[in-house]
Amino acid sequence: MKQSFINTEHIEGRVYEHNLSIKTVQNEKSANFGKEFISGTLDVATDEEGLNVLTVHFTYVTEFTKSGGKNQTYAALQKIINEGKTWIADGKDAATKVKIDTNLALNDFYAQDDSLVSVKTNEGGFVTIVNELCDLSERNTFTMDMIITAANTVEANEDKGITAPYISLRGAVFNFRKDVLPVDFFVKNPAGMKYFEDAEISGSNPLFTKVWGKILSATSTVERMEESAFGEAAVKTYERKTKEWVVTGTAKIPYDFGDETVLTSDELVAAMQNREVYLADIKKRSDEYRANRAASANAAFSSGNAMNMPTGSAPEAKKGTFNF
Repeated sequence: MKQSFINTEHIEGRVYEHNLSIKTVQNEKSANFGKEFISGTLDVATDEEGLNVLTVHFTYVTEFTKSGGKNQTYAALQKIINEGKTWIADGKDAATKVKIDTNLALNDFYAQDDSLVSVKTNEGGFVTIVNELCDLSERNTFTMDMIITAANTVEANEDKGITAPYISLRGAVFNFRKDVLPVDFFVKNPAGMKYFEDAEISGSNPLFTKVWGKILSATSTVERMEESAFGEAAVKTYERKTKEWVVTGTAKIPYDFGDETVLTSDELVAAMQNREVYLADIKKRSDEYRANRAASANAAFSSGNAMNMPTGSAPEAKKGTFNF
């Protein structure tokens, strides 16, 4: 297996808004009890119109690194909290300029209907306050090692707001721990679409390669009409925000999937099995939370026993075919 997989994103622009805050560790059993850290989200407008706004999540940023040195990202976020200007509150020209080198991650959770939801996020990274921004074309980029298991053509559909056909790449990327992260990227360039159409990609014939492109955020207005038994139909208008990872290029020569120095089938199977164990733990904690919440609600009306919600075991990944 490769020593490390590429998973990098570069986000640069003006601080649009944020909900960053300085907190302290509340767990008395923790070795870091009482120590300060920063968490929250930082929204960055990478374009000049404030339309391509990308969110970066920070879960636990400490003042000092593990080696005891000053954490420059903590210092930058602290300055944004105390002195920073935002596009929303202070206007575009006054907004603090930042560059962030971050990574793609997944926010995995189970919905009320027990379906798995995996939301692509920009997680953590290195933050620097800058005086000048880089070229517009370089402010919202990503580069990933991706194992691609499907390349499906999506046709244009005016009703769904799809103005032109594109390719949906389904597969997985990896984080620094080499965890497998199932994702989907888009290809809209005609030459790129043809390249992936001709590659004959499938679960049993995956393509492992380096891809790069742009992270795009868009807000569209959607109208839904609800018919009425009499009178005029009710028209509801709402905004839909979408984020797309659009592939604009790929390595000329793919990696040799199956090579021990790159990635073997057995190693990918093991990574998939580890993800199933991880998801089973999330499912268990989700079920326990719902059971406790239901028990608390029932206790308010009766002294009955709390509902026990069973947790299934993680399914085993099969060798040979990879379907993310």
